[in-house]
Amino acid sequence: MSKSRFIVGIDLGTTNCALAYLDTGAGEKADVQLMPIPQVVKSGIVESRNLLPSFLYLPAESDQPKGSLQLPWDKDRDYCVGEFARNFGSQVPIKLVSSAKSWLCHHGVDRRQPILPSQSPAGVRTISPLEASTLYLKHLCEAWNHQIGKEIPEYHLEHQEIILTVPASFDAVARDLTIEAAQKMGFENLTLLEEPQAAFYAWLDSLGEKWREVVKVGDLILVADVGGGTTDFTLIQVTEEKGTLALSRVAVGDHLLLGGDNMDLALAHMLAQKLSEKGVKLDAGQRLMLSHASRQAKETILNDDKIMNAPITILGRGSKVIGGAIKTELTRAELEKVLLDGFLPLCEANTKPTQSNLVGLQEMGLPFVSDPAISKHLAFFLSRQLAAIQNAEEANTIRLAQNSAERKGNELHQKRFPSAVLFNGGVFKANLLRQRLIEQLNRWRKEDSAQPLQVLQESDFDLAVARGAAYYGHVRRGKGIRIRGGTARSYYIGVVVPTPSVPGMSPPIKPLCVVPFGMEEGTSNDLQKQEFFLSIGEPVEFRFLGSTVRHEDAIGTMIEDWEETIEELSIVSATLSADNNQGQKVPVHLHSKLNEVGQLELWFISRDGHQRWKLEYNVREKGV
Repeated sequence: MSKSRFIVGIDLGTTNCALAYLDTGAGEKADVQLMPIPQVVKSGIVESRNLLPSFLYLPAESDQPKGSLQLPWDKDRDYCVGEFARNFGSQVPIKLVSSAKSWLCHHGVDRRQPILPSQSPAGVRTISPLEASTLYLKHLCEAWNHQIGKEIPEYHLEHQEIILTVPASFDAVARDLTIEAAQKMGFENLTLLEEPQAAFYAWLDSLGEKWREVVKVGDLILVADVGGGTTDFTLIQVTEEKGTLALSRVAVGDHLLLGGDNMDLALAHMLAQKLSEKGVKLDAGQRLMLSHASRQAKETILNDDKIMNAPITILGRGSKVIGGAIKTELTRAELEKVLLDGFLPLCEANTKPTQSNLVGLQEMGLPFVSDPAISKHLAFFLSRQLAAIQNAEEANTIRLAQNSAERKGNELHQKRFPSAVLFNGGVFKANLLRQRLIEQLNRWRKEDSAQPLQVLQESDFDLAVARGAAYYGHVRRGKGIRIRGGTARSYYIGVVVPTPSVPGMSPPIKPLCVVPFGMEEGTSNDLQKQEFFLSIGEPVEFRFLGSTVRHEDAIGTMIEDWEETIEELSIVSATLSADNNQGQKVPVHLHSKLNEVGQLELWFISRDGHQRWKLEYNVREKGV
């Protein structure tokens, strides 16, 4: 399609959504702007906010006065997204959908089934994680069309160039589900962008060409992104190409369900213990309200260095509660102890997160990390990824030396720790937490006698991702520097090894690399020299695997010993058409393609080239 008038960046966040855009009709003066988002903020009151909280309130028919949830473009809405949903819904948690994005990447559940709100009793209205994500996008789309596209149909959001952000650690299935939610909105021109890269693009946009004066060749930049529900680490390397600076995303971390929500729960737990010591016991509903109150108190204290304590009030239950409410307070000392000691304790560079003991049975819920120490997860990420980068560079150096029969001048410079950091995410709005992580990184750098860490001046922690996404769309049109990245992990398909049948033992598999780390969107690979037998005409399963640390595997590489560096992602069930060859095995070779949106397409091509089978995602998650 022709280039649209607007380039729109959408941050579909775990805790908040935001929308930024660039009007190309403004010519050279075009800059990134935010779109305030109308939403219900109190019953019957609609106001615009820069952020749309990612909360969905699903009331019963009689729960709210008629018309109290209506929006300027919808007079009869029976659900609510945004600020009122978050605030009022916290009092009725069985009707409040939250963390839909985290559920969208949860391998252990069927993400198309109505499982949210989680743990809701029978008879309560529920929706799927996919539907919740779709409704957030629907609200943004309707808000845009009401404000910017109202008079001109060509300006409707579905016709614009959309840059939709996802965590760098999202796997192929979670990306596909995000794309599906966007396609339900009719988006015609969609691109996915990793959130830490979007934050970095926002930094580039804020500096213009001056960014080249801030960093230098050899710098390794850590993007530390800690939001309400997730922690995401990314490494960006500064290199030189044809005499000018270039940028490459060289590593991403695992998807960690750890963030500001965990901090709020930890504070609420501490306050509940304090109340218990005074003889006040809280029920489950009051504990949820206490978590919400803890968040507000936390933000009050962190936003003003002069405030030493913040009051906490939650609704009481029964006639024994004096005044109908329970009151306590959160002090600055208590907050700092919980947040610093619990979430950012100083640790050694070789520290690993603590793994909890496995239990035989647990309630269905999100796969939260067992160790809340963000600093330990960072240490583990850096130790694994920097070793992976080193291994990939060594492999590349050997290849170059073999090609040129000359190894001189190919010496490697080992990178131990990042030389610069860019913070992003709502958690790092707190100077207290930024300074603690800076202290930690500088301690590690001091071990190598390295200079103190450079801190890149951040833009808005809540809005940088949306802003950077819109700017990235401008970059794609040739208006700035592009970060080289490609896929954030290597992808593999499991190939069964023929072995004699043994009772109680499944045939072993070998992962076959079909997408190497860093493969660019819009490229493809053909494995013509390798043939395999493909089962057609009957139900079969394909095992997909991935790795964020095997950077050196080339397309077609078959891995023997893989359990420590490659993880299983999903199982794809399929019945490939067979005509008259049901239950047959045919020799094929593989062709993999990463389309422009970043979706993986895997084709099996018969030996004679007359038959082709495309493996569609019909995913059965691990453990389901």
